[in-house]
Amino acid sequence: MHLDLPEKRYYSIGELATAFNVNASLIRFWDKEFDVLKPKKNAKGNRMFTPDDVKNLQLIYHLVKERGFTLDGARVHLKEGQKKTMDKFEIIRKLEAIKTSLTNIKNEL
Repeated sequence: MHLDLPEKRYYSIGELATAFNVNASLIRFWDKEFDVLKPKKNAKGNRMFTPDDVKNLQLIYHLVKERGFTLDGARVHLKEGQKKTMDKFEIIRKLEAIKTSLTNIKNEL
């Protein structure tokens, strides 16, 4: 899944919910369930997600929504082989971006 997010230091939960096309409550729920997500909270208590949190959210989304993992399965998968999983996920993400670019070029021809 390719996200169309601008380069920023922090992202609001609303921006991420729109980018992932999910409810903000799901992101809040994942924040509670997965230890890898560590958003900062501002003075109002709003969650502000860093680019690293966004990468982890993409991985969680990939495992749960695209590959059909249960929450427990995704949690275990993240803890056991996080480096290996992140490497594979980065490769998949780059290939999807290339595929999107090639499709756009094909449509322009």
